[in-house]
Amino acid sequence: QVQLVESGGGLVQPGGSLRLSCAASGRIFSINHMAWYRQAPGKERELVAIIRSTGSTNYADSVKGRFTISGDNAKTVYLQMNSLEPEDTAVYYCNCNIKRTVSIVNYEYWGQGTQVTVSS
Repeated sequence: QVQLVESGGGLVQPGGSLRLSCAASGRIFSINHMAWYRQAPGKERELVAIIRSTGSTNYADSVKGRFTISGDNAKTVYLQMNSLEPEDTAVYYCNCNIKRTVSIVNYEYWGQGTQVTVSS
């Protein structure tokens, strides 16, 4: 089994910054990608940012230029969020797609979510 532990959420004023962290542990042979999703009340879960094993990244249009996703070799992914707006308020979920062994089978896991609230 694989566990994703998120941290770093909280309350911040508009224009402020937060940094989310997500640490993966458990039976992981290799990581295909790690990503951050978010879900606001009454809305569907949406992809915010993704980082692949190649190092390539993609962002939702709404966060480009404000958010940065990064990772380290310790199976941790970060989401640096700057210039936060009230519209960024949501529960943020960490996601990973991994291989447990040398095979073609991929597995997907989710964190428990961390609340980000942007309000004055």
